[in-house]
Amino acid sequence: MRNYKLLILAFIVFFNSCGVKKVSYRDNNPKKIKNKSVKSVNRFFKTMTNEQRTHWYVNTYSKISIDEMKKFGIPASITMAQGILESNSGKGSLALKSNNHFGIKCHKGWKGKKVYHDDDAKGECFRKYKNPDKSYRDHSIFLESRDRYNFLFKLNKRNYVKWAKGLKKAGYATDPKYADKLISIIERYELWKLDGSKKPLNKSREKKLSKKQVEVKIDTKSLYVVKKGDTLYSISKKLDISVSELIKLNKIKNNNLSVGQSLKIINK
Repeated sequence: MRNYKLLILAFIVFFNSCGVKKVSYRDNNPKKIKNKSVKSVNRFFKTMTNEQRTHWYVNTYSKISIDEMKKFGIPASITMAQGILESNSGKGSLALKSNNHFGIKCHKGWKGKKVYHDDDAKGECFRKYKNPDKSYRDHSIFLESRDRYNFLFKLNKRNYVKWAKGLKKAGYATDPKYADKLISIIERYELWKLDGSKKPLNKSREKKLSKKQVEVKIDTKSLYVVKKGDTLYSISKKLDISVSELIKLNKIKNNNLSVGQSLKIINK
């Protein structure tokens, strides 16, 4: 497993911009974890409570999330919260064994390494990365390169509430409480500071930020988000469109569908 230099950063100087309290660990020497096995890292994690591990995770990856925000325009708070949630603050098996911190599946066109993991279905294909940095970069590219997320980039970068709800609406995750969980994490760990904000959003400030942007809504009449158990045939019956038209509109090969995938159902 690639170096864990990033995984274990000393807490001598706490990352103040996160607004979290200083926490001391029994082992905060990065050299002791570098190039160690998953078992070694798990032993390190056992020296922390879940809360401490999340503080550690924020310290370790917050700079990367800020760099990604500057390059791609995705709020650092959102990237950070998704990383915390999807990777269980670095302890999840996908993060440990394949450096996949965002639960991104292989999807059509993925040519990198793969790992198989039970999720919505048994033995689903997930992306495997050389290191966590590449997972963070791929997360940014994943959102930027898919049409269903285009509307998010028209939102104010400090409006983490709209971003969280938008990710759920676009089908990033099947969990109906996904947006609420992201918002809760952002506010609990004061991740809004990573976006350059001085205070968390309330209804008044969230409304004010929304007025500063032209909000683009997903046209639900022209898109369908694939759900668990869906097939091309069941979707065609549900939406009164032929299977051949679905395949043609979405350039589908081998009839493969992924949960959360957006399908065009109207040719614009």
